[in-house]
Amino acid sequence: MTDKAKGKGLISHGVAAQNRKARFDYTIKETMEAGLVLKGPEVKSLRHGRATLTEAWAGERDGELWLFNAYIPEYQGGVLSRFEPRAPRKLLVKHKQRNALFGAIAREGATIVPLQIHFNPRGIAKCLLGVGEGRKKEDKRHAIAARDWQRDKARLMRMKG
Repeated sequence: MTDKAKGKGLISHGVAAQNRKARFDYTIKETMEAGLVLKGPEVKSLRHGRATLTEAWAGERDGELWLFNAYIPEYQGGVLSRFEPRAPRKLLVKHKQRNALFGAIAREGATIVPLQIHFNPRGIAKCLLGVGEGRKKEDKRHAIAARDWQRDKARLMRMKG
């Protein structure tokens, strides 16, 4: 990353948007990476790291995989082409992966949750998808208790050692 890019807060490769709540709300069984079909201003806006995935989900439309309700704000760089911030965006996966995802949804009642949008080392936007099941309220409480215990245990080990 150049000094010029660092000053503007641009992301050349790394995480552009993350859905941290997804791992709390869902038990993620497996993850896979998918490409995103984006317009130029959408990529520029993603590079500024202002996108959110908290309410986003992936699903089937016309036999293809789409990302719904992901918020990518309009790029404020004087670009003439405008886009809808919450428009559905096509996800690119291989044929076998797509069929496996659709089968998991139909058979097991699983949900496809976007976990993060990142740029690979070549600068191409990718979406990390997780296949998971929704957690119940008591499962969430167990997850909170386990996380708190791990934090307390690490704190005790630091103080002791």
